[in-house]
Amino acid sequence: MKMSFEGRDDLDLRRLRMFVTVAESPSLRVAADEMYITQQAVSSGIKELERALGVELFSRSRRSLSLTPAGEALYRGAVPLLAGGRQLTEKVRITGEERPDPFVIGHTPDLAPSEVFTIIEPVVLADPSAPITVRPVFADSISAELRDGRIDFALRRGIQAPPDLAGTVAAQHKLRLAIRADHPLAQHDCVALSDLADHEIVVSEADEDSEYTQILISICQGAGFEPKIIGSTLRGTPPHTAVIAHPSACAFVTNEPGWINVSRIRIIEFVDPPSAPVQALWLPHTVSAMRSRILTAVRR
Repeated sequence: MKMSFEGRDDLDLRRLRMFVTVAESPSLRVAADEMYITQQAVSSGIKELERALGVELFSRSRRSLSLTPAGEALYRGAVPLLAGGRQLTEKVRITGEERPDPFVIGHTPDLAPSEVFTIIEPVVLADPSAPITVRPVFADSISAELRDGRIDFALRRGIQAPPDLAGTVAAQHKLRLAIRADHPLAQHDCVALSDLADHEIVVSEADEDSEYTQILISICQGAGFEPKIIGSTLRGTPPHTAVIAHPSACAFVTNEPGWINVSRIRIIEFVDPPSAPVQALWLPHTVSAMRSRILTAVRR
């Protein structure tokens, strides 16, 4: 089916890039210098974009330019749109040169590598020759990594996608408890959520106010108690390692039950195990066959 272009007002990507540069610059002069064109050319380009859209994008004063609400809306959409365009250009070049390009999946440290493999396993089994690279990435750098093309797909804990990204909940994985060998609960084969009421629950310091921590708090509240959340200064290590520095604390993990870290940490099942969401994120306005295959497989 052919796409109809009749009556469409498509954005001029050249002017859109100019607009983003101006929005991110402290002044029109700085923006013009960055693009190696005159201030008059920049001003004319922005005015032409405003005429095409029928709205004002900047509130103008003698000293500065500030985005209008319409300009804010355009900026939020323009950044991922332009990033998607750059990635499409690179993808076309790679396809034309017939050189393999790995599909790079970034995952936050609070996801165990085994969880990530569970999500991609159906695709790997269906096509073992498909080049896939999996590597850790911090939650606060996911947007930048996707925009810059360093990763193609991200997996993290959460439900609500950031405003500049597209996403979906790809899976729900069962939670277990991680505790030190000398913890009072370490001798139990199974615990109830309510057993945690008297113990601190450690999360990554960077995640203390995160959506995932709020999910954990809700799980505890549903079990009838207000959790004592503390932050770990460790970053980049799996969640179970956080209890090493906190003898009386415990952590929610997805590891298989049993002893780990040379029998220094024990993973215990819950009587009625809660689950944690695994959210998939990607750059909007992009198409990916590999991404579609992964998401289709986990939804079956």
